[in-house]
Amino acid sequence: MSLTTRTTTEKTPPPLAESPADAPHDPAPSPPAPSPSASSATAPSTSASPAAAPASPGPVPSGPVPSDPVPSDPVPSPPPRPSLRLPARPAPVRRAVRRLASLLVTGATKSAAIAALLLLWEAAPRLGLVDRVFLPPFSEVAVAWWELAADGQLADHTYASLVRSFSGFGLALALAVPLGLLIGWYRPVAELLGPLLEVFRNTAALALLPVFVLLLGIGETSKISIVVYACAWPVLLNTISAVRNVDPTLLKLARSMDLSAPRLFQKVILPSAVPVIFTGIRLAGAVSILVLVAAEMIGAKAGLGYLINASQYNFAIPQMYAGIVTISAIGVAFNQLLVALERRLSSWRVSPGS
Repeated sequence: MSLTTRTTTEKTPPPLAESPADAPHDPAPSPPAPSPSASSATAPSTSASPAAAPASPGPVPSGPVPSDPVPSDPVPSPPPRPSLRLPARPAPVRRAVRRLASLLVTGATKSAAIAALLLLWEAAPRLGLVDRVFLPPFSEVAVAWWELAADGQLADHTYASLVRSFSGFGLALALAVPLGLLIGWYRPVAELLGPLLEVFRNTAALALLPVFVLLLGIGETSKISIVVYACAWPVLLNTISAVRNVDPTLLKLARSMDLSAPRLFQKVILPSAVPVIFTGIRLAGAVSILVLVAAEMIGAKAGLGYLINASQYNFAIPQMYAGIVTISAIGVAFNQLLVALERRLSSWRVSPGS
């Protein structure tokens, strides 16, 4: 009785939970559900240690570990392709090429109208639109121009006209620019000379040509004097306007720095007046050639005006047009020279597009 009771009262201790190391290795094991006994057995250990145990690594798959495949034959890499990129050109070369392209485009744009005019000139006489006797084709005029240049006549006439024109133009600048600065800056001088200027500025130069011939003779003096008179007015009037329209703020700043009168003219007035003065100078350059040609038609033995007039009398129409084309080419070249000089002297100005 007692033995049986002891046997029944003694219970078998619960089985211990198997560790992951003792668990059987399955290819794809599923996580076992925790049993009540296992959770009760591990609860004291979890509560006893505050730090959690590190997680054990995942199950290791059973079977042989696959090794990396060994390539049978190494595939040769393709040879590197040659680079098609051109070597970089230096910056100065790129700037020069870009500038040359811009100049070519600008020149083609500016010469398109002239080329169209020459083409019309060539086609109109040949198509019968105008009388070929009075307006020969441009090709015939070019041939006549080359003949005059070959025998030296064109060079002699051009030299005589340029000497007179440049002499009168230079004297006009030397007189008109200082006088314009004085009249524009000093009010007493303007009040003294203003009425006299108004009288003569409205008198055409060609209207006074007989007066110059009577007073100075038919030689070179009268021709240069009429050029001086004609060229002085554009330069003088533009210089006066340029000085009077200088920015007052610049003048106040210069005076606050105690600049003397010469330094004020040099540093403020002249730089501000250069663009307007050069407008008058360019007008005077065109006037110098036009007035000289008219003066040479009246009394001269050499010059482009004399060539044009003599060709008209002799009915050498192609030679007459050759002289006219030469005068136009000289005027264009002279104007471009003045424009380049203006840009040089006013390089401090900021263009509106920059």
